[in-house]
Amino acid sequence: MDTLKNNTEKIIEMLGSDNTLLIFNQPKISKEKLYIPSPDTINDVFGFSDRNTKTLINLSRIYSHGRLGGTGYLSVLPVDQGIEHSGGSSFAPNPDYFDPENIIKLAMEGGCNAVVTTLGGLALHSRKYAHKIPFIAKINHNELLTYPNKYDQIMFGTVSEAWNLGAAAVGATIYFGSQESNRQIVEVSEAFEQAHELGMVTVLWCYTRNKDFKTDKKDYHTAADLTGQANHLGVTIKADLIKQKLPTCNGGFTDLKFGKIHPDMYQKLVSDHPIDLCRYQVANCYMGKIGLINSGGASSGAGDFAAATRTAVINKRAGGSGLISGRKAFQRPMSEGIEMLNLIQDVYLNDEITVA
Repeated sequence: MDTLKNNTEKIIEMLGSDNTLLIFNQPKISKEKLYIPSPDTINDVFGFSDRNTKTLINLSRIYSHGRLGGTGYLSVLPVDQGIEHSGGSSFAPNPDYFDPENIIKLAMEGGCNAVVTTLGGLALHSRKYAHKIPFIAKINHNELLTYPNKYDQIMFGTVSEAWNLGAAAVGATIYFGSQESNRQIVEVSEAFEQAHELGMVTVLWCYTRNKDFKTDKKDYHTAADLTGQANHLGVTIKADLIKQKLPTCNGGFTDLKFGKIHPDMYQKLVSDHPIDLCRYQVANCYMGKIGLINSGGASSGAGDFAAATRTAVINKRAGGSGLISGRKAFQRPMSEGIEMLNLIQDVYLNDEITVA
């Protein structure tokens, strides 16, 4: 009890003026309408699905591993940033992580459920670690050497490669809203079907990308209505987990004047409260049956611990399934990275922090 009390006090301290997030209790979508993450998630959600026995085993591996094992919540360390953000910009703050083995060690020491890696990183270390921590092999990326930059995700490898290397899951990104999104949807849908046939879990990065989504007044790439629809498209192609950025605003469809809307989307289903905005994302993941894991975002230095705590509290209280936090954890000494990951996990382990 003392440990829980101290843990709660630390979380409150980290939240600072955002500690009101802990008492929000008037969500637009009632929690009774959601599927809440629990130790029975695999049986209750996937046990009656078309996922085969091997896929259920790999889902169980991921949900049972690490400090959050058996809770229904997930803490994942992603490191595809060397491609998505360039190796130099990702690892300059801590060059030790140019060596992908240190990323795996951080995930293991930090008590994560799984680690995301590139096919190259997995190929070098699979025999040593694939049986010790579940691997999520990222199979497509946005390479950043093309000038000018483009919003595209291309396949860097195959599902078969990831399976042969012992990965428990494959991860992929779709840039919904980009000119290339139709091709990406087809490619990833086919890859996910193959992954399920082989018994692997599927994780989709559901990001929005279009230069016109950002105006002089606001960046709608993280609007609840746009990201919520991206999530809904993601679960439609049978993603087992959805990775999405935390919403920061709403009204993308209305302000940008495109798409299909209904007034109730903005009046009855969501408010401007951060937990409500995130709950709308959860609702678009089949009312939480497919887990939403929000991303931790870029590292900003001293404020990272507070920002990570805030994101975890919002995700959990909204009905989400966890966090996938990379740069905040590995762009600092390993001991601090472990502390960061454990702090995030403590939010999900704390019974006093409940779904709103």
